[in-house]
Amino acid sequence: MAKTLFDQVKIGDLTLNNRIIMAPLTRMRSRQPGDIPHQLNATYYSQRSSAGLIISEATQISPQGKGYPATPGIYSDQQIEGWKLVTNAVRNAGGKIFLQLWHVGRISHKSLQIDNKLPVAPSAIPAKNSGTFDSNWQPVAIETPHALTIEEIKSIVKDYKIATQNAIKAGFDGVELHGANGYLVDQFLQDSSNHRQDIYGGTIENRSRFLFEVLDEIIKIIGKGRVGVRLSPFGTFNDMSDSDPIKLFSYILSELNNRNIAFVDLIEPRASSAGGSDNQISNAPSTSEIFRQKYDGFLISAGGYNAKNAPETIANDKADAIAFGRYFISNPDLVDRLKNGVELAKYDRTTFYGGAEKGYTDYPFYK
Repeated sequence: MAKTLFDQVKIGDLTLNNRIIMAPLTRMRSRQPGDIPHQLNATYYSQRSSAGLIISEATQISPQGKGYPATPGIYSDQQIEGWKLVTNAVRNAGGKIFLQLWHVGRISHKSLQIDNKLPVAPSAIPAKNSGTFDSNWQPVAIETPHALTIEEIKSIVKDYKIATQNAIKAGFDGVELHGANGYLVDQFLQDSSNHRQDIYGGTIENRSRFLFEVLDEIIKIIGKGRVGVRLSPFGTFNDMSDSDPIKLFSYILSELNNRNIAFVDLIEPRASSAGGSDNQISNAPSTSEIFRQKYDGFLISAGGYNAKNAPETIANDKADAIAFGRYFISNPDLVDRLKNGVELAKYDRTTFYGGAEKGYTDYPFYK
């Protein structure tokens, strides 16, 4: 019998009610000062708890990991308490939620950093044509980052470890390591952004070292059955590229096979960079089709899915679950709408980032 989006399915240590995943979505609505989750965030996530699994918005593991205004953290006691509001609300509504662990690396600005320090990266290479917003929500260009020393890299690995411990305290069911979209882990992986000549650069094995050092620390803390990894093999967002992405990500997936984690979350190249217009990458191959054969575990596919192509992808066994992003913004009851063939509500890009209830918790349920 063909698989469907609505099958109950085991993923690592968890059993999900369906194969519909709420993708991590940056919304920039944490309480200031302090980047603290609060009741409005709890309402937003609990409204969407019919998803088989919610993956939280990207959450900085440290003050240094911040790249945008009003994105939440997981390094202070107040943030942990704020996230408890979210996890309790989701659990009370019957849902499950992972925290996405995030360090932006070079995609930041000194106004967002402690003591106006430069953002950090594997190499002192700025992301061309990329920008962010400063602490006053004004658009700013990305600066040339500080190239991390080995001692500084070790310190960031420790930050991921502490963030994972804090995620457990906050009540999350697991964590996803953000290794995609041109942020710090991805900056180490791809040779356009990593020009190091030490143990963290050069060969594919060396460029992957940071990813696996972080991942292995996370697994020690929370267990392999509660860990996922997000990757974007053909993504160009934040000025990313690699000279041989198939070889690079085939190696990474072979190493992930050995670790038997809960899932890998692969972003299709047709996906939008963020809330902006879709990236139409000409002749880009299907990520899930290429790497389905390379990865033995549970595969989530994300990017550009709708009511037609998502069921087909599952029925044809090209993925084990589908992550929806923007349609979960405008359809808190997305699972019911897909199940009952109800038209999906359109999303409003102008309310994706910042603000309060409008475009966040005020999208209606269809019934």
